[in-house]
Amino acid sequence: MYRESLLYRRFSFDPTLCRNSFSFDFVKMTEESSLDGEEIDSSRGGFGDLASMDSIESRWVTQDDDDSENDVHDDDDDDDEDDEFYGTGLESEDEEIAEHRLIRARPRADSFDVEALEVPGASRNDYEDLTVGRRVLLAFQTLGVVFGDVGISPLYTFSVMFSKSPVQEKEDVIGALSLVLYTLLLITFIKYVLVVLWANDNGEGGTFALYSLISRHAKISLIPNQLRSDARISSFRLKVPCPELERSLKLKEKLETSLVLKRLLLVIVLAGTSMVIADGVVTPAMSVMSAVGGLKVGVDAVKQDQVVMISVAFLVILFSLQKYGTSKVGLVVGPALLIWFCCLAGIGIHNLVKYDSSVYRAFNPVHIYYFFKRNSINAWYALGGCILCATGSEALFADLCYFSVRSVQLTFVCLVLPCLTLGYMGQAAYLMENHADASRAFFSSVPGAAFWPVLFIANVAALIASRTMTTATFSCIKQSTALGCFPRLKIIHTSRKFMGQIYIPVLNWFLLAVCLVVVCSISSISEIGNAYGMVELGVMMTTTILVTLIMLLIWQINIVLVFAFLIVFLGVELIFFSSVIASVGDGSWIILVFAVIMFGIMYVWNYGSKLKYETEVQEKLSMDLMRELGCNLGTIRAPGIGLLYNELVKGVPAIFGHFLTTLPAIHSMVIFVCIKYVPVPVVPQSERFLFRRVCTKSYHLFRCIARYGYKDARKENHQAFEQLLIESLEKFIRREAQERSLESDGHHDSDSEEDFAGTRVVIGPNGSMYSMGDPLLSEYIELNKPIMEMNTSSDHTNHHPFDASSDSSVSEAEQSLERELSFIHQAKASGVVYLLGHGDIRARKDSWFIKKLVINYFYAFLRKNCRRGIANLSVPQSHLMQVGMTYMV
Repeated sequence: MYRESLLYRRFSFDPTLCRNSFSFDFVKMTEESSLDGEEIDSSRGGFGDLASMDSIESRWVTQDDDDSENDVHDDDDDDDEDDEFYGTGLESEDEEIAEHRLIRARPRADSFDVEALEVPGASRNDYEDLTVGRRVLLAFQTLGVVFGDVGISPLYTFSVMFSKSPVQEKEDVIGALSLVLYTLLLITFIKYVLVVLWANDNGEGGTFALYSLISRHAKISLIPNQLRSDARISSFRLKVPCPELERSLKLKEKLETSLVLKRLLLVIVLAGTSMVIADGVVTPAMSVMSAVGGLKVGVDAVKQDQVVMISVAFLVILFSLQKYGTSKVGLVVGPALLIWFCCLAGIGIHNLVKYDSSVYRAFNPVHIYYFFKRNSINAWYALGGCILCATGSEALFADLCYFSVRSVQLTFVCLVLPCLTLGYMGQAAYLMENHADASRAFFSSVPGAAFWPVLFIANVAALIASRTMTTATFSCIKQSTALGCFPRLKIIHTSRKFMGQIYIPVLNWFLLAVCLVVVCSISSISEIGNAYGMVELGVMMTTTILVTLIMLLIWQINIVLVFAFLIVFLGVELIFFSSVIASVGDGSWIILVFAVIMFGIMYVWNYGSKLKYETEVQEKLSMDLMRELGCNLGTIRAPGIGLLYNELVKGVPAIFGHFLTTLPAIHSMVIFVCIKYVPVPVVPQSERFLFRRVCTKSYHLFRCIARYGYKDARKENHQAFEQLLIESLEKFIRREAQERSLESDGHHDSDSEEDFAGTRVVIGPNGSMYSMGDPLLSEYIELNKPIMEMNTSSDHTNHHPFDASSDSSVSEAEQSLERELSFIHQAKASGVVYLLGHGDIRARKDSWFIKKLVINYFYAFLRKNCRRGIANLSVPQSHLMQVGMTYMV
């Protein structure tokens, strides 16, 4: 919806830049969109280039003219549907609240939004501007990090398929091979490599990266802490829906207004994420068990129990090496995976030449039809094994944060796909002559002389491949934590250069424990393979749905192509899923239960966080109460700065009132700090902090929003954090003083508008003054242009009677600015104390039993055992002050 308004504003030159003050009026029609972040098209009124001038499109009124509006402003406009903060009052210390003063009427500029416009900085992808050698090195590293999972799929794909649909004749082998090849081409190559990889969020891949990308274009988060200023982050890269694509706007509006759709989308994302975590358990189990199982082919005395024991030892070693980082391990294991892929290709070529080269017929998809016609229900069950050839597809996308899209695509097309194709064809050629070895197809097809070297390389490749979904799980958990869907855990960044490379110790050992349970309880490769296919298909279907939304909302491609993508890929995945879910009773139910538990943890955490945030918004202190307390806040103001951490992005948190009633004194300056994660991978350091003033100057209260992306590393120590915060605060105060100076000039020069009657101008974001005559923007005058030059080209050389008063007001403003900056320095020198308010929630006595169980026990347990946010700053205990508070929800 759009609304039109006729806006008036009076402008004046800054007297520090111009000796002769003058003012003028302009009238401007504008459209203001209620869609956050939408840009004004250049065709609208002829000045689309001034789309960022929201902050100056307002009219000036006195306080008496708009008392009711001021009251709404003082309460921080909590009921504003757009989550927009309007400019705070800019009163000096000598002005009383009841005095008449100029204030802005709607639409006011958000002080956060205005500040965000003025902050420089641009986000860069970690992999931009790389040399050719570096790109080749990245492509080489992808072998060990991204392609390990899909690379070892030949170890078990045919074995699981033919355990469910035994080979009766040669045509069964051709049909199975055709099914595997086209599954690999359709899902892995076309869907993921050619389409899904491009749906990355500024280089970040995975389920939550897709959800984050959608969140930037539509308000779908259930926690209402979005700000319009978030769209000003340089890494936001918001693409506005084109006006002619009405479906994009309708979809955006539907997503933002429908609570049911928001919850449904969240449930889909959490379900997909739980499958990713379960995948991080079953992938190592399947990979290692399959590779170690080759011993039974080479040594007849080896039994399944010995295979399980060796697999357990390998898994412990695997997870113990996880902490050494992806970059280091990727360089070490890259050569091993290269040898593995070469072995696949070599064995395939050998078997094609030695046994039966007629398997080339499998490229004709008609053999898939014949396969189903001959085997009927068994062929349908075999689909659960066929999908294993594409099990590493999700890792191509989930691990994208470690590498660039081009390096992944280059490696897959030039090396991985040809080697996999030859490997599968070689196994099929062997099985054409040896039907009895179908249950252990890979190791049986290896030439005798090369068996033990290939077995060794296979086990090394399996250990490497097991890390693939583990690293993907780490990335996904970090993203979900930043977006409020998972309890906070300790995260270690294993690379100084690439911030996406992380290690989560608690999660690593937890995955190991569950993985050992799976290996010991499910010893059958067929059963583990069924569980493997189930979790992979769950993630694939989630990705298909989210990418479809991105196509409609962001990419805005032809609707026919969108529905073709959805119908083809979701339809195929549902067919595969129906096959694996039919065998869930074989033992794969353990993984399904684990995924459900992880889903429950994420949903409970998100639900509890949402209730806690909404309750804190409702319980926040009113501005009327703050006025009644006065500038001393009803207590003693001790020298120093207090950083009060809270989750509110607007309003005075209720925990502050608890501090006032509990402590005998409060600091002379208090800054409400909100650590907020925005749906972008990285927030540049120069755009980290946004400020606004709370109450009048004499209160010395500020609100600061420290913005982080879900890929950002919060590794700064508390001294560096304090220094950055104080520097940003000083910049904010200086900008505020400049704005006050302009406002006061316009007030003093209100009688001089006859000098420029009829002139229509507008001040652009770059500080330039543009004429609004016909044609629009036909001429401009720089604000910093000397007034003498202007006088030589104009007949208006009169001296204004307000020069003296203007100089006096400027002097007072400068003195006030210096006093406040000096006050900040003195407070900083007195010390900085971190005021931590631990707000817990409890369900009311009249709540439903389920709500009491979820909030009072499950959520309370998670909150008690998760990592505190302040732990990332390494603050000494002597600088901490904590107060607890309980909210009833």
